[in-house]
Amino acid sequence: MRIALLALAWLACQPVAAADTPAATAHEAAPAGGWIGATPTPYGPLLIQQGAPPPYRDYQMNRVLTPEERQRWLRMAMPAMGNLMQMDAREAANYFAIKYKAKPGISFDEVVESMMLRANKVNLKFVGSNLMWKDFQAVLGDSTAPRVEVFSFCDIAVARDLLRIIPEMVVFLPCRIAVMEDGDRNIWVMTLDWDITWLDLAGKQMGITPELRKGAQAIRDKLDDVMRAGANGEL
Repeated sequence: MRIALLALAWLACQPVAAADTPAATAHEAAPAGGWIGATPTPYGPLLIQQGAPPPYRDYQMNRVLTPEERQRWLRMAMPAMGNLMQMDAREAANYFAIKYKAKPGISFDEVVESMMLRANKVNLKFVGSNLMWKDFQAVLGDSTAPRVEVFSFCDIAVARDLLRIIPEMVVFLPCRIAVMEDGDRNIWVMTLDWDITWLDLAGKQMGITPELRKGAQAIRDKLDDVMRAGANGEL
């Protein structure tokens, strides 16, 4: 996630031909610098917010993007992303994950137990699990796949604060940590990279609140703590 989102941030600073600049159409024309109030730069943004944000109130959902806006974004951003990230799918996916290899001698169950103990200590509530490997066996009849389980956690207070400011953040919740054996039966602990650099970069233009940054960083720190405890077998 770090590389992909930083790449998008870089794209936002690149020049774009006038013909590619979308019109406000059904929305009121954006003011100079865009609705986000950014100071114009010599480079210009790749995308400018096309609709006025709603008056702020807690849990205020942002506007629905039109299919045309999404298609316009893909036409402009994806070719540039392809040039920025010249790698195969395996390596690209690798950039989206934070992972730790469990110490030798620590069993799968010990990794999970250590994670659960640490999650409770740092106030990450365990809210569910997906024992994927058992479905591989029961549904697909595959008894050769290594063990993989996904655990979901939530910090209720942080989740509420994040959703109060940006309801769309719910798509990232609850937070998930995967424990997985590889082809050599090594055990790995992994999660989606919650590097909040992208939030800082966006916040320079849209006015990120201290509460939002603090909450996002708290979740990342807790997830990392839980993962390290599991990988190290810290009971």
